[in-house]
Amino acid sequence: MSPGMNASIEPFMNDIPAPVAALFKSTVQKRVAAASALGNSKNPAAVSPLIRSLADPHAKVRQESALALGRLDDAEAVPALISALRDPEPAVRTAVIAAIGRFRDRRATGALVSCLEDPDERVRIGAAEVLGRLGDPRAIGPLEVLARDRFTGVRDAAEHAAGRLRNKRASFR
Repeated sequence: MSPGMNASIEPFMNDIPAPVAALFKSTVQKRVAAASALGNSKNPAAVSPLIRSLADPHAKVRQESALALGRLDDAEAVPALISALRDPEPAVRTAVIAAIGRFRDRRATGALVSCLEDPDERVRIGAAEVLGRLGDPRAIGPLEVLARDRFTGVRDAAEHAAGRLRNKRASFR
């Protein structure tokens, strides 16, 4: 068993496909490929190992694991993805935001609002776009603040998302 891998997965590994074993016992390139294959498998048994791989020491593995969890479309992954928004790598945070966006789960609203202050503009853009799709009116104020960002792409994403939320709110009146 790999260092840091949860001992509770060991019995499970004997009963699952080779990509899960590769996710924990191979090179970075093979772990990335394994995460991708698991995401494409649509197998609910892949969710738990992919959640664990969000803690992999290599950013590319964490990034692909997040994207794979999004493709699996299992709400069990949402809390782990929300936690992964604190990843030190912007590319991983961006992938996590994309995965969360596939779920459209409002449990992520608060964490996504926090991402609007991320130092990386790609993260801010992604968070704004997903917040616009989530439809939670609590995000309107923070998006309006973000609409004054120094980067045009961030401003545009924030304005579009805030407008979308305002329109949605108006249609419910």
